[in-house]
Amino acid sequence: MLLRMSTLFLRTLREDPADAEVPSHRLLVRAGYIRRVAPGGYTWLPLGRLVLDRVTQVVREEMLAIGAQEVLLPALLPREPYETTGRWTEYGDEVFTLHDRRGADYLLGPTHEEMFALLVRDTLTSYRDFPVSLFQVQTKFRDEARPRAGLLRGREFLMKDSYSFDLDETGLRAAYGRHRDAYQRIFDRLGIDYTIVAAISGAMGGSASEEFLAPTPAGEDTFVGCTACDYAANTEAVTTPAPPAGDVHAQPSAQVYDTPDTPTIDALVELANDRQLGDRTDWTGSDILKNVVVAVRRPGLDEPELLVVGVPGDREVDLKRLAASLSPATVSMFDWTGTDGSGLVRGYIGPQLLAKLGIRYLVDPRVAPGTAWLTGANEPGRHATGVVCGRDFNPDGTIEAAEVRAGDPCPACRPGALTIRRGVEIGHVFQLGRRYTDAFRVDVLDRDGKPARLTMGSYGIGVSRAVAVIAEQHHDGQGLVWPAAVAPCDVHLIAAGKGPQTEAALELASQLVDLGLRVLVDDRAHVSAGVKFTDAELIGIPRAVVVGRRWTEGYVELRDRATGDRAELSVPDLVARLTG
Repeated sequence: MLLRMSTLFLRTLREDPADAEVPSHRLLVRAGYIRRVAPGGYTWLPLGRLVLDRVTQVVREEMLAIGAQEVLLPALLPREPYETTGRWTEYGDEVFTLHDRRGADYLLGPTHEEMFALLVRDTLTSYRDFPVSLFQVQTKFRDEARPRAGLLRGREFLMKDSYSFDLDETGLRAAYGRHRDAYQRIFDRLGIDYTIVAAISGAMGGSASEEFLAPTPAGEDTFVGCTACDYAANTEAVTTPAPPAGDVHAQPSAQVYDTPDTPTIDALVELANDRQLGDRTDWTGSDILKNVVVAVRRPGLDEPELLVVGVPGDREVDLKRLAASLSPATVSMFDWTGTDGSGLVRGYIGPQLLAKLGIRYLVDPRVAPGTAWLTGANEPGRHATGVVCGRDFNPDGTIEAAEVRAGDPCPACRPGALTIRRGVEIGHVFQLGRRYTDAFRVDVLDRDGKPARLTMGSYGIGVSRAVAVIAEQHHDGQGLVWPAAVAPCDVHLIAAGKGPQTEAALELASQLVDLGLRVLVDDRAHVSAGVKFTDAELIGIPRAVVVGRRWTEGYVELRDRATGDRAELSVPDLVARLTG
């Protein structure tokens, strides 16, 4: 393949786009790989399409290598299958929905579990047909409330989604393992630094899932690792070690105190120590039971439910963790404006009366039976000490909602402490089980001639997002630095002068193409050598060859984009280096 800059549909920019927040967005636009069309939607220009195709090819090769078969389903999908599984309402505003001219409801596919389950049900009938794995590479749509960061968070994106169908859980685990291994090979080939973390399934459903996260400051996912073991998890999936249960009757009775002007944790701690509440002067935020009121809206219901979440006072409620625990319901902070809070006293809420008020109460695992707390007394300006879980109040359950901090104990090992990093999700694997096959009664005849319900796995890779992640991880102050496996071309030839040097560059380019290399040659006669060098660094092809003054002596300069190394080589040596 030979591309000529003089005719290539390309325009590089010297300034960053005004809306670009992260390096990948800035550089992919400036280098002429993508162009914004609308919020969350981008045109792939010729160089960008080449990179996208190379990433897609790596993904496709590894899927085929594990025996998966490629199909292509529609992106415009009918309402009925998603109504059957409940996801038409579970997705809420996250999907694009529309009506056809006859009034029938459709959605633009965010993911295709329902459709693949129906495809297999209507095609395969015998246990002899299994196991089977199918995949597609297709455009997906999600109505992101705040599309940002270029390709990292878009409304339209290219995704590889695959689905395994097995007769039993043993087969599902084997398919899951094959996909997990294939993902590692894919990301290794793409040159992406990644971490595999435990995750939660959310609206997808299923019993087990893991995410592949690419560490980057631009990431919207937060994940933890352990300093002493290999534990890693998305913060949404982190579990909190609970203290051992204590004797609920061994604690002194609760005492109520006047605590005026203490609606905050800091103010309460200061007053409690000054007045020696409960004969103590060592109160800290972790001794306080903070009760946070949220509104929970379940799919298909108009009115939100009031929920109180109890966490230690030195922690904030992480709404993302809370929402993940309550999925598919959505959650927001309770709006106290113009309401009495259903009998709750803002700033002085305690758990003692919640059951009588008919309000559901969920607590952090640290709020274990037998633990005693300083908490609100449900009266203005009053708090109570010695309020014991299991004696003075009984939660409706526990929930992972408190923020996770660096230094928290590792759930998997006692010596370890958690570290926190940010990353971008590039892949997710799920053991779905039978949620979708149950919904559509996907049965086949087993060896005994009886119906057997299939079990299912789902596996996704953000293909277009992977392009952005590679750009995030492979760039410098001058521009992109593509790994060889995904670069749009293998060699960037630069004619450093006009006339004979341009002709020489084109002749050399043709020679390299005949040897199987993908070549971009900058043959622009109206552009200075300085601009050509600047564009080459911005575009980021791994190796640049400069045809300069020593061409007449049979020498060119080879530049390595990643290391900056330069070497003058004869043309035969250059060819040997590039093809060796």
